[in-house]
Amino acid sequence: MLNKPVILCVDDEQTVLESLKIELKRTFGDQYLIETAESSKEALELVKQLIDDNYELPVVISDYIMPDMKGDELLTRIHAISPATAKVMLSGQASPETVENTLQQLKLYRFLKKPWQPEDIIFTLSEAIKSYFLEKQLANKTQELERKVATFHKFVPVQFLKLLNIEEYEQIKLGLCVEKTMTIMFSD
Repeated sequence: MLNKPVILCVDDEQTVLESLKIELKRTFGDQYLIETAESSKEALELVKQLIDDNYELPVVISDYIMPDMKGDELLTRIHAISPATAKVMLSGQASPETVENTLQQLKLYRFLKKPWQPEDIIFTLSEAIKSYFLEKQLANKTQELERKVATFHKFVPVQFLKLLNIEEYEQIKLGLCVEKTMTIMFSD
């Protein structure tokens, strides 16, 4: 069973982290754990630990300019560990080229400029979280559908459908009768 989902905030400025944490606690209450990291190294260790401990990580929000590693590199590494996690970058200093590259490479959910508007960051994170869970639900439904199709093919082989001149599965109906002569070999 998975634990409570986590929102991870990464910034080298403690005041920014405190501000984010207060804003997120006020908005989401106890619905999510709010974790913070003051460095990229600390963030990477925390992400690995959270994944190992079966926590879901729907969103990471990271500063761009940090002393040990820039935010785009951090988000690239987080993407390698947890590709489904939505990634949001904060910065007052990132160049438009950096933002564009990060958006394309990492499927960055959004870039926000510092200082941010509380409504903007809350809306962005709420939508990122919603998107994360919808993507997860879609992936689960796709897997379920693939299993059902595989099971269907075990009992109704494609070759049999071709003999019946059925091109679309929707054409199969209960009581469908087609008279054909065929040879069937059973084996144990």
